[in-house]
Order: sequence, then C-alpha cells, then structure tokens
Amino acid sequence: MSKLYRVSIVAALAGFLFGFDTVVISGADQELQKLWNTSDLFHGSIVMSMALWGTVIGALFASYPCDKWGRKKTLILIGVLYLISSIGSGISTNPFMFSFFRFIGGIGVGASTIAGPTYISEIAPPSKRGRLVALYQFNIVFGILIAYVSNYSLQSFGNEPWRWMVGIESIPALIYLLGIMNIPYSPRWLLMSNKNPSLANEIFKELNGRKLNDSELNNIISSVNVNDRLFSLKYIKPLILAFLISFFNQLSGINAFLYYAPRIFEVAGLKSDSAFLSSIGIGIINLIFTLLGMYMIDRTGRRTLLKIGSIGYIFSLTMIGVSFLLSWKGIYIPLFLFIFIASHAVGQGAVIWVFISEIFPNHLRAKGQSFGCSVHWILASLITLFMPSLLSELSNPGYIFICFAAFMIFQYLFVIFLMPETNNITLEKLSVKILKT
Repeated sequence: MSKLYRVSIVAALAGFLFGFDTVVISGADQELQKLWNTSDLFHGSIVMSMALWGTVIGALFASYPCDKWGRKKTLILIGVLYLISSIGSGISTNPFMFSFFRFIGGIGVGASTIAGPTYISEIAPPSKRGRLVALYQFNIVFGILIAYVSNYSLQSFGNEPWRWMVGIESIPALIYLLGIMNIPYSPRWLLMSNKNPSLANEIFKELNGRKLNDSELNNIISSVNVNDRLFSLKYIKPLILAFLISFFNQLSGINAFLYYAPRIFEVAGLKSDSAFLSSIGIGIINLIFTLLGMYMIDRTGRRTLLKIGSIGYIFSLTMIGVSFLLSWKGIYIPLFLFIFIASHAVGQGAVIWVFISEIFPNHLRAKGQSFGCSVHWILASLITLFMPSLLSELSNPGYIFICFAAFMIFQYLFVIFLMPETNNITLEKLSVKILKT
C-alpha cells in the first residue's frame, strides 16, 4: 500500500470516531430516558441532541485552528476531545454531566468534518481525490456499524449497559490518537501559511511519487496569496452549492434514522431485540453501499451518484410513509428503510464531504468547509431535538417520512439544474471553473 493511501486511511479514522460517537447513543437512548425519568422534550433537547449542538460549535470554529495550527494538529486535538468525551460520558451520574461530555465529543465530530476531508483533499491527486476523501465517509459508516454491533453486544452487560456502550469509544479514540501523530502536514497548508515551501514539495513527492512542477507550484502559491472574504458576492456560487447539498443531506432524515433506529423499529412493531438486530442491518447495508459509492465516485462522477441516491430516497421514504399510514407490519418498514440507507450511502453519503472540500479555493477551503458543515449540523441538531416528540405525539409517524420524501424531489432538481461536476480536476482549476460559471 502506498504512503498516500496509508496516510489517507489514518486521517479518515476521524470519520470512524464520528460515526461511532454519533450512533452509539441510539443504544442508550431509551435506557437513559427511563433512568433519569425525563420528558420527551428534555430527553431530545438535552440528552440526545447536546452532542449535535457540540458539532455545530466544532464545525463553526474548526477552520481557525485548521488554518492557524494546520490540519494535522487539529486532527490531533479532535482525538483528545473524543477520548475525554467517551470516558466522561461513561462515568456520568446525571443528565447534565452526561450532556456536557457528549457536547465535548460533539465538538470533535464537528471539527473532524472540517479537518478530515480538507486534509485528504489537499494531499490527493485529482484522479484519486473522490475515493480518498470518501474514505472518510467509509469510516463514518464503519464506525456506525461497529457502534450498532457494540450496542447489541453490550445491551445486557452489567447493571448499567449504557455506561459500557458510550465508554468503550475510548479504545478507538486512543488508537486514532497514536496513528494521527505520525502523518505529515498538508503540503497545501504549508504553502498557504508560508511555513516551508521546500518541505511542502518533499511531502508531496513522498505521497505522490513526484515533486510539484513549476506550473503546479505557481498555481498553488498564487491561489493562496489572496486576501478576500468568504462571505462576498465573489463566492456566492460555492456558498449556495455548499448550503444546498448540506441542507438536503439532513432533510432526507438520515440523522433521525441513525439516532432513533431502535425506537423507529419498535414503533413499527418490532420487539427490542429485533430492533437492535435491524439496526445492525442498517450498518451493514450502509457499509456495502458506501463501498459501491467509493468505487463509482471517480468513475461516474459526483452528479451521477446524487441522481441515483435522490431517486432511491424518493421511493424509499414514500414507501416508509405509506407503510406507517396503512399500518403495514412485518418486513415492510425494515425493507424500505434498508433501501433508504443504501440510497444515502451511494449518493449523499459518498458525495457530501468530497464535494464541499472541492468547491472552495485553497485559502478559503477550511472556512468554506466550515460553512457547509455548520448548515449540516444545525439542521441535524434540530431534527434530533424534535424527533422523539414527533414520534410520540403524531397520530402516525408516516407523515414525517412523506415530508422527507418531498424534500428529496427538490434535491433531484438541484442536482439536475445547479450542481457542477467536480471529478478529475485539480483543486486550483476547479475553484476557477466554479467561480466563472
């Protein structure tokens, strides 16, 4: 395996912790509500969604350490946050203490969506950039799968299984920390910060097998020696693109499914054990179709994958809604939910982090990534906050999924009429192309 792939895999492990941390709470969801006897609104707004508000903070402000200290040091800091969060959550004695440590982990999750894709996109050649950045998404879904398996395995472990469910994350967090300390700095960040141009070229050679030629070096240097602001009319096109892809990602309902999968399955009539096993099925489907998305993303391009995903979304969400509205029992809801997860994995899941990391110029990449991810996490937080109340208070949850399906029709129109193809173009040429269109 080349050094480029090894380094990309290590950096992408931030995504594994993202996925694990995001979903591990689903196993503790109902146990914590019973333990602390909290209302649906308190449980959704404080216990369950606090980590997501942490992701908002992490996503909003991670661009600053990314630009000032570098992508590598920010990735190290993220590992420390995950470690503190997992240990603290596992030893918590009340919902406020638990929420505080979940908030710390959420900051790590939000920051990782900036630092991870930004770092990988900057070290990858154009022909491999899609699948290398998609390694981050693969690790997210792998972390989700392991979290579901871990929750199922630990659901009867000890007197309070939830402590083991959330605390065991400290093990992969420590492994990640040890690995991330040995990756090199991003060559583009070294050039952007004017730290060490000769070192930047040496690192590029180690990762890509050749040095940057004079033309490439001049293009990068000229692209970073610009002093302008992200929020200006000049960058309205990439801002709109980042906003819309993030907006539609969350209005598919993906985080509602991931956070509340066992609860949704129980509402559909499955028993507790079957609900946990069905959640593992979600993780497996997610992993398989993420691998398919990684295989296709540099071959077919980003737009094709989002078209396929949008059609799958519309069908599966509509059928989930119909299944609830018509009280279909048995295999129907799990089957359509698996189709939904497959559609997400091959479409939005494979594309979102790649696309946002590509569309902004070098000197604004971290800030642009921060903007897009902040939109993503604010919406994720709001949906997670209100989902328990919606599931318990609506006469039929089918209406929720019909609404999600309607938003996915608009996503399909976005892909057809607005989204540019970013495949197999250098980052410097791509930013120029987007600004001109």
